Amino acid sequence: VAGDELLADFYTKWQHDPLVVDRWLILQASCILPGTLARVRELLTHPAFSIKNPNKVRSLIGVFCANQHQFHAADGSGYAFLTEQVTVLDPLNPQTAAALLTPLTQWKRYDAGRQQLMRTELEKIAALPGLSPNTDEVVRKSLQEH
Repeated sequence: VAGDELLADFYTKWQHDPLVVDRWLILQASCILPGTLARVRELLTHPAFSIKNPNKVRSLIGVFCANQHQFHAADGSGYAFLTEQVTVLDPLNPQTAAALLTPLTQWKRYDAGRQQLMRTELEKIAALPGLSPNTDEVVRKSLQEH
């Protein structure tokens, strides 16, 4: 709770400096403690975040997906989160959406359970109607690797 207050105070003080706000998002998305995904989900609706701003997307979603402790949760919740975000982002910014997929394209590096969860999410993305050529290429190339 004290940490939440400190984060809120920090944001209040620095909210007008976009680069500092990016770091504020990064700090929270990179947290290794349980509950990080829930925090990231909350931040998606925070005034500091905009899905239309590539820097904010990289600072929050991209950093969470690089968070080895939380993104690769055994239940696949991190992978499902990324699929949700790519689904929203692809029509808005296909280049950023495709770039966010990098952690899923590395599915072969993980244990069998995680590999299956990651491939399932890639297949969900591949099945999206109107998928951009950028994202489609990344997904299909990854799924072709056996």
